[in-house]
Amino acid sequence: MTNLNVQIPDSLYKQVEALAARENVPIEQLVAIALSAQVSAWTTKDYIEAKKARGSWDNFKQALNKVPDIEPEDYDKLA
Repeated sequence: MTNLNVQIPDSLYKQVEALAARENVPIEQLVAIALSAQVSAWTTKDYIEAKKARGSWDNFKQALNKVPDIEPEDYDKLA
């Protein structure tokens, strides 16, 4: 594991401290979870943007044109 020393506003620290107490987890664990979630969100955004750059609207429309224009089975309908 790597230690990370950061400075954050006192108001944010108080929120983190209160949340950690409410969730009954150490502050370090809560910060690691929050950081992990944010890094995952950024990584996902980058992945989706990369996929978008490789995509083609025309190819998408061609694929949709291959789908038959029929009603779905009852088990496959949205409620």
